[in-house]
Amino acid sequence: MTTQSSPEPAPSGAPTEHPEITYVGCARCGTQIAGLDGRYACSGCGWVNEWTEGHRPLPTAGRAHA
Repeated sequence: MTTQSSPEPAPSGAPTEHPEITYVGCARCGTQIAGLDGRYACSGCGWVNEWTEGHRPLPTAGRAHA
């Protein structure tokens, strides 16, 4: 059983502008790993969590300027 840590809220309670570093034990091998906003990838065994398990939506892609 793994326990994901949740990011601490910004002092005002509003979401932070930048991603937060979060930590969890790998669901496959148990190695302590760090991720951004609840998205993880283990370099030891290759496990990655589903992108939808993050703590906030992913940013949208901007348009490229020609």
